[in-house]
Amino acid sequence: MSKNTITLETAQEWSARWKEAQREGTEAPVTAFLIPGIDVTQVMNERNVVDVRAYLGIDNENTERLMIVGVDADGNDMIDDENGYYIYDFTRPCPPYCNEKAPFISK
Repeated sequence: MSKNTITLETAQEWSARWKEAQREGTEAPVTAFLIPGIDVTQVMNERNVVDVRAYLGIDNENTERLMIVGVDADGNDMIDDENGYYIYDFTRPCPPYCNEKAPFISK
């Protein structure tokens, strides 16, 4: 596996938690995610990837997560560990990884 990847099963669990939190009306405090450049480069370097898609989830520690997958020219997610198509786990939510100088961050 490449750096910062998770299994499909983990992604499905996190996504289910996110959806449940939304149904319950729980507001997640996350306003943004810091995405490391190396992670974007890795997903874009996967064979036949032309775009990326992001999914939201909540992990076992109740931390919001952003999961990224490669997308092919037909708009389909490309997820297949055995063939090098991974789910990338970008784990730097804001807060605490925020840019306090961003013009659209209000205090």
